[in-house]
Amino acid sequence: MGKKVLVVDDEKLIVKGIRFSLEQDDMEVDSAFDGEEAVRMAKEKAYDIILLDLMLPKIGGLEVCQQIREFSDVPIVMLTAKGDDMDKILGLEYGADDYITKPFNILEVKARLKAIIRRTSQKAVSEPRGKIVEVGDLTLDCEGRRVSVAGREVNLTAKEFDVLELLVFNPNKVYSRENLLNIVWGYEYPGDVRTVDVHIRRLREKIEQNPSEPKYVHTKWGVGYYFQH
Repeated sequence: MGKKVLVVDDEKLIVKGIRFSLEQDDMEVDSAFDGEEAVRMAKEKAYDIILLDLMLPKIGGLEVCQQIREFSDVPIVMLTAKGDDMDKILGLEYGADDYITKPFNILEVKARLKAIIRRTSQKAVSEPRGKIVEVGDLTLDCEGRRVSVAGREVNLTAKEFDVLELLVFNPNKVYSRENLLNIVWGYEYPGDVRTVDVHIRRLREKIEQNPSEPKYVHTKWGVGYYFQH
């Protein structure tokens, strides 16, 4: 069964090129040419991955990403024409899983999408931990991939959950940013270690009462991050 991909870009030629290339690999490709259409389609159909341009008519890519994150943790790869690091980091801040800068090589896009889809499906079929972990007022439901703090559910993106789950199951073990990048994002991820910092910061904002004095996710200066309670 071919994987379902939603490509969102207002440049029809780019969409056409991506669609042609992905369909060669038996992927099912839908396209949207503006932000509103993208959100509507993501609500109506379950996609395996979304390729989302940053600059879009009606609603910009970052807002589309945010809106989709309210109801889905589908992997989202941002396409950005700017080589500006802030845009990349911002994309990740808004819940994107990865980014690719334009102009891009279609083979690179394809390889990146396949790597993310492969990792996501491996997670889905890997042995479910099937248990609920409670640490202080933090509850982690590994099978349902849900997290609640003091009984209130918090919405984590797929990557935020992966980072937290890894740290919780290995308490007091310090992971360097490179280590986390390799384990959670995969060895073929070409991103920057700051990606990890952004995710840790977002995670703390969601699960810590006082993010600047964390109770759960701690920093070991100059080394990395660890979980402790």
